[in-house]
Amino acid sequence: MPRHPGVTLESLQARGDGRLPGLMGFRLVGVQENLLHAELDIRSELLAPNGYLHAATIVALADTAAGYGCLAHLPQGAQNFTTIELKANFVSTAREGTMVAIARPAHLGNTTQVWDAEVTRKADGGRIALFRCTQMILWPKQ
Repeated sequence: MPRHPGVTLESLQARGDGRLPGLMGFRLVGVQENLLHAELDIRSELLAPNGYLHAATIVALADTAAGYGCLAHLPQGAQNFTTIELKANFVSTAREGTMVAIARPAHLGNTTQVWDAEVTRKADGGRIALFRCTQMILWPKQ
């Protein structure tokens, strides 16, 4: 299980209600130690004017998966986090179906975490993007 007590699949999923993850249709599939699995169904509102996935849609899926992974793995006593850097490499696209994001930590520190996410097409496993982000851990003010 994740190292942050009290974090459940349901509590993480509820955090997106009424916010960008909920509006996009972000769906948590699983969370465990050093792994978060999420999905997003592709629909016309998430496409660019060229008819393919908008890059921002892919980044939002990957960043949300990594962010929820960070929340589930916050050090004891930490209050929250914020993304301070991200990078995405796009290698293909899609027009329909479901995207899958698998996020794993590369570094779980007390001041920062680094998460990698791979975004694929659910139907054939084809890679859409590779993503890395760095999150700053937020502690209560002393």
